Amino acid sequence: MNETHASSPNPDLFSAAQAVAAGIDFAELSVSPAGLFWNEFRPQDAASRIWRWSKGATTCLTPDGFSVRSRVYEYGGGSFCLTDDAVAFVNEADQQIYVQPFDSSIPQPLTQGDKHYGDVRFARGQILAVEEEKDVHRLVAIDLIDGRREVLAEGADFYASPTLSPDGNRLVWIEWWRPHQPWTSTRLLSVERQADATWGRAHCLAGGLGLEALQQPRFDAQGRLYCLTDRAGFWQPWVETLEGFEALPTANADHAPAPWQLGGSSWLPLNDGAYLAPWSEDGMGVLGIRSADNTVSLFGSDYSRFRNLAMDDQYLYCIAASAISPSAVLAISRADQRVQVLAGGVAPLPIERISRPQTLRYPSGGEEAHGYFYPAMNGETKPPVVVFIHGGPTSACYPVLDPRIQYWTQRGFAVADLNYRGSTGYGRAYRQALFLEWGVVDVEDACAVVEYLGNQGLIDPNNAFIRGGSAGGYTTLCALAFKNVFRAGASLYGVSDPLALAEATHKFEADYLDWLIGDPDIDMVRYKERTPLLHADQIKVPVIFFQGELDAVVVPAQTRDMLNALLEKGIPAEGHFYPDERHGFRKASNQAHALETEWAFYRKVMEG
Repeated sequence: MNETHASSPNPDLFSAAQAVAAGIDFAELSVSPAGLFWNEFRPQDAASRIWRWSKGATTCLTPDGFSVRSRVYEYGGGSFCLTDDAVAFVNEADQQIYVQPFDSSIPQPLTQGDKHYGDVRFARGQILAVEEEKDVHRLVAIDLIDGRREVLAEGADFYASPTLSPDGNRLVWIEWWRPHQPWTSTRLLSVERQADATWGRAHCLAGGLGLEALQQPRFDAQGRLYCLTDRAGFWQPWVETLEGFEALPTANADHAPAPWQLGGSSWLPLNDGAYLAPWSEDGMGVLGIRSADNTVSLFGSDYSRFRNLAMDDQYLYCIAASAISPSAVLAISRADQRVQVLAGGVAPLPIERISRPQTLRYPSGGEEAHGYFYPAMNGETKPPVVVFIHGGPTSACYPVLDPRIQYWTQRGFAVADLNYRGSTGYGRAYRQALFLEWGVVDVEDACAVVEYLGNQGLIDPNNAFIRGGSAGGYTTLCALAFKNVFRAGASLYGVSDPLALAEATHKFEADYLDWLIGDPDIDMVRYKERTPLLHADQIKVPVIFFQGELDAVVVPAQTRDMLNALLEKGIPAEGHFYPDERHGFRKASNQAHALETEWAFYRKVMEG
């Protein structure tokens, strides 16, 4: 980027406010004879609301004063379900379950008190849910008529996916114990209903040896049980048999992301061993029905990511996005594959101004890393580059229209959006690459992509910047402290002190650091070697920080300590703290401010 362009922004550029306003997102599709329902988040008011599509009309059901969002395990998920004649949802403000009839705008509380709920599902007159009471978790059933609460399972550290068979006589779920995460080792449990209508003794069907992670159990209409497991290297569908579980015909690809949130629905079993699922081919997502004889019918070929699947006799429903279309709710005809866009999908830029993702595979640390490259849109042959590091760190980025990325490419930056080693979507072995290696392999991949793109003549490696949120902020700070590749960086609610994180964070991630780095008592040297706060004097380039004051994952004190350490060393640094934000910013004004401020920060660095 030349200096004139950097110091004189074009007033016609795609603005931060436009980028944030385009960040409408959708989740948790559910279908019934009453229509298709979804949860829609709009950054303008930082609220999530339930919408319904029925008979060609779309209406919002959630009244003002309510926002549909669970915070169980901090990251929530599974925030609503459909009953016979109503929507049951978790209200964000008090984390209680409310019931709202389809024909009424007044939700009524089903629960009250200090217990919180998520992963809600309706079954035979009850709401099944994961219940959180401080640091205790259990599965419960709550009667819709009188609110009577029944404990279905307790004793494990974590629960997910309570699922009842069609005849109501079998209940299955996923559970796991610390120090495991739901993407390292889980168990599939089953219990039978007894003659007196009580539940019998639970028994384990699969998992529990630390060798596989199971998720999303499903029954088909005939009562056959299926589940995703990564025991063969990828999250693939298996079916229960008399001898145990056996694999269905499948692609060698993950059919689900890492379950950071509850209530995931990335695949659906059909009859006779067929199933609907997305998977990745050459870095791009496809959606198909795979039959028992391994024939495949593909749907939605114009899209490259599919999630939150639902189905009825007429349509396949999903949330999908592409390189030129942001998230949209789709209805795809099962008869002729015709696609209807029910909500979203409106690009915030003309197609010719959208930078398209190119699949990245590049060498790093003697292995191969992945990601997507977005060219700058100002015609420069060797533009500056911003390396995006996703959070998680067992998360992923996808080749879809992201307004934040377009914000940078419109300003003459190329973007490298990385699925560094440890990311989900490339199988269990790739995901396990971060075991005891956090702050090493992810940093190698972040630095190696700059060298790779520079050697390809696609960027100016001397004008490379790095940004990341949460765990991505940790990778960012490690790269700035321990490598000499980037001119500046941005940490959004990022980890600067892993030990402080382990002491202050919530139960869901309380042992994650042991897996990522090691036992703090035994491996203290390793922790000290990988703690950016202790090596602030090694950072020689400017850093900007963004932090929510209500963050319970990365507490604000950690960010302030890192900021002050840099300022005391005379390193140019800025800190921006938002009193009304948690872990991940939701308010449009705050998101836009952070984006504009980060860009101004980089411009100042380049002009200096």
